Amino acid sequence: MTCFHWPLTIAYYKMLNDIKNREDLYLIVKEFYKKLPLDKDLKHFFEKFNDKMILEEHLQTLVDFWDDILFFTGAYKRNAMLPHLELHLKNRIEEPHFTAWLRLFRQSVDENFAGENAETVKSRAESIAEVIKFKTKQL
Repeated sequence: MTCFHWPLTIAYYKMLNDIKNREDLYLIVKEFYKKLPLDKDLKHFFEKFNDKMILEEHLQTLVDFWDDILFFTGAYKRNAMLPHLELHLKNRIEEPHFTAWLRLFRQSVDENFAGENAETVKSRAESIAEVIKFKTKQL
């Protein structure tokens, strides 16, 4: 009997498509932000998103960010690092937070998509987390 790893098993049984557009990216970030307030280590970072209007605006910003990262659209015009550094100054972001954040992000991708773009998004998230870790250690 062949043993599959968790993401492959989901992709195998659900026959998932790859990420193709902004709607797919919206699904990822929406599912991700459903998970965050349920995580004991992360929920305190995301309390302001209990307001649905603030959450929706933030989700659209995240879609712009990932659309630019994945499809090079130029949709994202902000400084992605600044909000994370400001957050760190208010409430330190530590290694367990990065680990939980990446785990939930990967889950949100793997539950819905499989393919080259899905792998790219997860890889870029890991790279971004490393940069944020590096920058926050300098504060």
